[in-house]
Amino acid sequence: MKLIVGLGNPGKKYEKTRHNMGFMVADLFSDVTGIDVDKEAFNGLLGRGKFLDEDVIILKPQTFMNLSGNSVQQVIHFFKIDLEDVIVIFDDMALPPGTMRMRLNGSSGGQKGMQNIIDMLGTEEIKRIRIGIGEPEFDSIDYVLSKPLKEEQVLIDEAISRAVDALKETIKSNFQKAMSLYN
Repeated sequence: MKLIVGLGNPGKKYEKTRHNMGFMVADLFSDVTGIDVDKEAFNGLLGRGKFLDEDVIILKPQTFMNLSGNSVQQVIHFFKIDLEDVIVIFDDMALPPGTMRMRLNGSSGGQKGMQNIIDMLGTEEIKRIRIGIGEPEFDSIDYVLSKPLKEEQVLIDEAISRAVDALKETIKSNFQKAMSLYN
């Protein structure tokens, strides 16, 4: 069973903000796979279904970004998911807008939602897909909670689409193959 975790902040106020890239990828992946993310459970919104004969769970934690690990940990324990089958998607200020990078493991790079997941699971061995949002020219909190400029959004939409293609390839073959095709 694969667990696809899209990070973001819940509520209309945060929709389409830079900090909700993970939610945007999860939503598009949900549309493409037909797995509805509509069940409230484990401090998140959850969808469960099949894609390419693989059991898949899509999770959007609803705990706000900095506490995302709580929701992820609950789902992993309840469904007995191996950590090697978990992929976390989130925004990254260190990457230019529209850049998509996949990594097998590593530090959080300062992304507080990912750091909380690492802390809660006790390991950095977590696959992740990062969507670039660029460096802020002003306060980073205001930056991540604001909407991208139109020209940035075009690039970000392309990265979100590539991330969904990478997720499909991961389920079809594996994460390393997807990395070789989409990084």
